[in-house]
Amino acid sequence: MASETLLARISDYANRPDPYPLYAELREAGPVVRQADGSCLIGTYHEIAALLHDPRMSAEPRSRTDSSSEETRRPPFLRLDDPEHHRLRTLTMRPFGPPHSPRRVDAMRGEIAHITGELIEALRDREQIDVVDDFAYPLPITVICRLMGVPREDEALFQGWTDVIVASADIGPEEDTTERDKAGLQARQEMGRYLVDLAEQRRGRPTGDMLSDFINEPDPALRLTVEELAETTILLFIAGHETTVNLITNGVLTLLRRPEELDRLRREPGLLPRAVEELLRYEPPVHMRERIPLADIDVAGTTIPEGTSVILALASGSRDPKRFHEPDRFDPTRPDNEHFGFGSGIHLCYGAPLARIEAENALGALLPHLGTARLVQDPPPYRQNAMLRGPRHLPIHL
Repeated sequence: MASETLLARISDYANRPDPYPLYAELREAGPVVRQADGSCLIGTYHEIAALLHDPRMSAEPRSRTDSSSEETRRPPFLRLDDPEHHRLRTLTMRPFGPPHSPRRVDAMRGEIAHITGELIEALRDREQIDVVDDFAYPLPITVICRLMGVPREDEALFQGWTDVIVASADIGPEEDTTERDKAGLQARQEMGRYLVDLAEQRRGRPTGDMLSDFINEPDPALRLTVEELAETTILLFIAGHETTVNLITNGVLTLLRRPEELDRLRREPGLLPRAVEELLRYEPPVHMRERIPLADIDVAGTTIPEGTSVILALASGSRDPKRFHEPDRFDPTRPDNEHFGFGSGIHLCYGAPLARIEAENALGALLPHLGTARLVQDPPPYRQNAMLRGPRHLPIHL
């Protein structure tokens, strides 16, 4: 089939279990591959890296008017350009920075280990589990809820909201997405109202969580507006959850398919941090990102006109043989592993540090139980989303 259909084929659910042959076809077709819908698809490492760091490439949506409303809705700072992106990202990072950083990071590590242990204990007498529903999904949503200070009885609300918001952000060929967008907007509004109301309850009564820090910022010049607080906290949930679910689940699937590497990690648990980095390259949670050039831009001799939708196939770049030796081999000792698992440049995934800690804890806790485990279904059923790719279920026999 023609290269002009590559985005459609990558987005086709039938290819979700293994899009990597299509990425190889994309790299072979050239650095810039024009698609039938007018967009450009790019899958080579060095071109992707250059564009992710190019200030002429905008992360902002082509229109800020929601398709289901006449109102203009401000996007989260992940979809804004500098200087506004830098201002909001800096303000949002303040609760993580000095003097908070040592206390909060250490507390998160302990809390993550505790939550992981509770989840493992609940699986102890089970003969079969679903890695997604029983472990990979509840872990990050619980962690981010505790970090934000959400009451435990309300944690389940965020699973439903997060699913709908992520589905509304998928990338694919042009189609009628009105209903999906309406559902995503409603979920954002409900989650945002909940978080703003919860923050307001803590105004003047600090409780040590991130919502409390945001609402009680002493410097008026550094306070988030109500709108900014809503969008930023929603982004924290999405960035801190969805990537981690896919990273953990893809990790378990990869290791069960490679028992020799599983055995090696069980013998050498000190390799886990490097193994997580290799998983981020080999089976990343984030596969694509969209950018819009603010002016005509030249990429490897091809001019991409201003305003064109440019889809950067990050997962393809992370398997580019011009950058990585034997890129289709999973190697937990791989050196110089500068992958695109969380993107790159100023929009590097906001939840990346938390996701790494969670993945190391999760896989480390699971390793002792995976020695005799086997997959019930291979390939497993995948989520619909082609941009944030991962199994919807991963049943295994223990």
